[in-house]
Order: sequence, then structure tokens, then C-alpha cells
Amino acid sequence: MKNNDDYILGVSAFFHDSSACLIKNGKIIAAVQEERFSRIKFDSAFPINSINYCLSYANITINEINTISYFEDNHLKFDRIIKSYLRFFPFSFLMLIRSSIIWIKYKLLIEHKIKSLLKFENNITFCNHHFSHAASAFYPSPYKDAAILVVDAVGEWDCTSLGVGINNKIEILKNIQYPDSLGMLYSAFTEFSGFKVNSGEYKLMGLAPYGQPIYKDLILKKLIRVNSDGSYRLNLKYFNFYKGTTTINRKFEKLFNNKKRVSKNLIRKVDQDLAASIQSVFNDILITLAIHLKKITKSKNLVLAGGVALNCVSIGKISEKKIFENIWVQPASGDAGTSLGSALAEYYKNNDRDQVNIISFDPFLGPSFTNQEIMAVLKQRNINYLFFESDDELIEVLCNNIINEKVVGLFNGRMEFGPRALGSRSILADPRSKKMQKKLNLKIKYRESFRPFAPAILIEHYKDHFELQDKSPYMSIVSQIKHNIDLKEADKFSDLFLKLKSVNSKFPAITHVDNSARIQTVEKNVNNFFYRVLSKFNKMTGCPMLINTSFNVNEEPIVCTIQDAINCFYSNDIDILILGNFLISKDDI
Repeated sequence: MKNNDDYILGVSAFFHDSSACLIKNGKIIAAVQEERFSRIKFDSAFPINSINYCLSYANITINEINTISYFEDNHLKFDRIIKSYLRFFPFSFLMLIRSSIIWIKYKLLIEHKIKSLLKFENNITFCNHHFSHAASAFYPSPYKDAAILVVDAVGEWDCTSLGVGINNKIEILKNIQYPDSLGMLYSAFTEFSGFKVNSGEYKLMGLAPYGQPIYKDLILKKLIRVNSDGSYRLNLKYFNFYKGTTTINRKFEKLFNNKKRVSKNLIRKVDQDLAASIQSVFNDILITLAIHLKKITKSKNLVLAGGVALNCVSIGKISEKKIFENIWVQPASGDAGTSLGSALAEYYKNNDRDQVNIISFDPFLGPSFTNQEIMAVLKQRNINYLFFESDDELIEVLCNNIINEKVVGLFNGRMEFGPRALGSRSILADPRSKKMQKKLNLKIKYRESFRPFAPAILIEHYKDHFELQDKSPYMSIVSQIKHNIDLKEADKFSDLFLKLKSVNSKFPAITHVDNSARIQTVEKNVNNFFYRVLSKFNKMTGCPMLINTSFNVNEEPIVCTIQDAINCFYSNDIDILILGNFLISKDDI
């Protein structure tokens, strides 16, 4: 019997952060990144595991899907690549040959590849990359109309797009095209500072508060020209991304009188100051773009997507300026979110969007596991455990452990879509602890000591502790902490950790060196279990927040399955693991 439901599968693949999303009659029912299954961070492979999960969740076969919507126009993207390399020929000769082979062999025949891999017999459509981003930001947002800002490295040709969404229609009003890319500009400093391009940009953002923006004027004079409306142009003299395999060239290094840092070497003062400088430039550009977008759309709402929208410091600066009354950031703003956007774009070609389906976006769209499934794995691996019939009793034990400065891994409910754990695949700890920031970075996450941790706070209390203008359910906005701290002491030190250690704060484990924090506001109707954990901790301590960091170690994806969680738990110094209603401890139970 034919299924009368309208299923659309969105697919993002073959660049980085492949993903799949399934919508049913306009409702988002499943979305997941391929990296969570393959355990390869930012996996670019065809997302066959993600697709299989979506089909399994809906209990349908591939040919019950009406349409597969692909996240970009491959032919237009190939056009940009060939024309760009020809523009800079002969310097780009090797890249032209290499890219042509890859595209002709693997990427141009994507429709054939999808049909062959999936044995799919129905319709396949293609969505412009930036339109996919725009759709991922506007359609799941709670607004009937909104200004739309998309900023990333590059789609087909577009690097920055300004648009407006009204009901079911999105219109792109302006765009800035390749090679003038804010994403590539930020990646240039990522590479110079010894971090990995396309994955280490958030490290550069975390490093910025340790430096001073002493190179800001030089950047604006030599690297980028910014106009009064936020439009900009790069000086390609200092870059290599448009013709080679690296982002920067020797002229870039000469401009700042230093070679780029080797990743294993210590972070230098120049790295700190350049991070602060480019972050300040970014803040100003994105604020100016937002002001111009407000002017041309007249909307009171702003929605954002694209990899640059994950720069929560800049989003926080836009929020502080109160340019828009409301800001909504797609939690999967990077390329993973384009599978969602392309599927929604396809749906709203032929369907209205009214108040009935303008609802709060639910980011918990990945796999979940029953207590029975958890017990089977624990018994198979011969792991001792405690089982709690009552959630209330489990939550009390969980909170008591955190109060005693234990670190807790929480594996509960459906996995989050996007790069940030929001209480389903999280590591939790006490923000009041002076030793917790160091312990989490060095003994649990195995990452750089300067990296900050985010607070998850009850929605009712965020205004008591932060300058945040509006709620931030997806950890998308950085805001200042309200209580005053003395930052002068931190400036005496050059060592990153000594700087952070010298900051005197009521919540030292979540206070960054510039008195800021990346905030997650938690509501009862979004994640009831996590809300109850925070409520109980607040009742027991008077502190309405916890450290919430993703359940993974450095350079690994967030855990997806029961086995992933157990493996991660035993690979580091996490003290307690909560799996559904089961508790595992490294102490004797």
C-alpha cells in the first residue's frame, strides 16, 4: 500500500561534515552527522549511516521518500572552481588538474551516485548552498519574518549572503562572492596560529581573549577593505587558498614578522594578539552587516547560519548592540545543517508556512537507546552498575557527585544535531570549582589548557548572572558575567593557564579570561531531564548552572552509541557515567 505521507530526505556530502535529515509532512523528525557513526571527525563521506538511521527512525524504506534534496548545485560549484583556477593560471595549474580529476571522477555525477548507492528511484533535486543555509536558519526559527545572514568560507560562488524570509518565502537580497571570503580570512589566522583549518577556528576564537588587538589596524589596512555597509574585499596578495593547498603564503607571514606556528609548539604571544585582532575585526564586520541588513529588511528578527555563525563571540556582540529585537542561530550552522535546510527548502516550494508549524526547533534529532538496550551492553561487557527506578533518585545521586567535585558523563535521550552538546551527550561538572577547568581540559578532554567551558543555566536565572539580552538555548551567544572581577591581575601573566587561574570569579570554571561565557539557557519543555538536573543542583547549592561540555575527547566526535559512551568513559578521568537510568562509577559500587 502506498504511503501517503510526504517524506523529504536532505543530504549533505563530499565536502566536510556530511549529514542527513528527514522531514515528514514538513516536520523535522531526524537529523544526524555522519561523523557520529563513522567516528571520523567532520567526516565528508556519503552519509549512508545517517541516511539509514533516518529511514530506521521513520520505519520506512528508501523508495518511500518522495524527494532527495542535495545541499548544493555541484555543476555551479565546479564552474566556480574551474573559473577560479583559470583566473590565477599558471600559478594554480596543479590545483586545476587535481580538482578536475576529483570532480569529474566523483562529484559531478552526484545524482547517478545517489541513485546507485541507495537504489533510489524517485526525484532528486539540488539546492543552492547558501539557500540551504538560509532555509536551515529561517524555517525552523520561531519567526514569521526575519532578516537572514549567511556567512561561511564558500558555497558555489557565494561567501556572504543577506536575505529576508517571510512565511514560506526566502529571498536573497545581496551576496559577496568568492574569493572574498570572511570564512577563509578567519581560517588564514587559524592556520597561522597552528590550528587545523575547517576545524580549529573555534580554538582561535577561544584564544582571542588572551591577547590584545594590536594588529587590528594592520589587518584592515593590508588584508581586507571594509565598506560602510559591511561589504568587503580581500587583498589576495597575502593568501594562497585560491590557487594552492594552504590558506596563507609567505607574504602573510612576513606581514606579521613570524612563521606560522607548528601545532606541537607552544602558543606564542603573537598568536594570542592575532587571535584577538582578527576576532575584533570580525565583530565589527558582522555588526556592520547586521546594521545594513536591518536597514534593508526592516525586520525585528535576525536568523543566522553558515560556519561563521558558530562564532558565538561575534553573535554576542550583535546581541549587545540590540540591532534586532530577537536573534536565532541554527545550532547546526555549519555544513551539517545544510541537509536540514535543503529538505525544508524543497518542502516549502509547494507548502505554506503558517503559525501552526512555526514552532520551537527541537535539536534532539539523533539516536536514543532504551534501558533494555543499555542493560544488554553492560552485561555483555561485564560492567558493574546501579539501576534507578526513579529519575528523581538518579538526579539526586548525580548532583551529589557533582557537589563532591566529581565529573559526570550524561548519556540520556536523543542525540543533539550540531556541534554542541545540549544535555543529552554531555559532560557535567561544578562551575564553582577552582580546579575543574584544568581537570576537564587536561585529564578528560585532553586539549589545550586555555579552552573555556560553557555554563548551562536554568532559563529563569540567566539574567541574574549574565548580561545576555535574550535566551540562548543552543549555546550560540557569548555574554559578559554580571559580577565584577579584577582582570588586571590576569594581564600580568604571559602563560595562558596562569592568566586564567588568576581570574577571581564566583564561577571560575566557566569564566573566561575576559569575564565572558558561552551560555546555554535550559527550558523545561526543551529538555525536561536536564532541566530537572539543573533545578535539583540549584535547590541543593543555590547555583542554577552547571558546566556543560560535549561528551568526547579532543579530535573525536561526540559520542553517539552506548558503546561510544562507555569507551570514552574508560579513556579518561570522568568519574561517573549516567546511561539512561544506569549509573557506572570508577569507584567500587
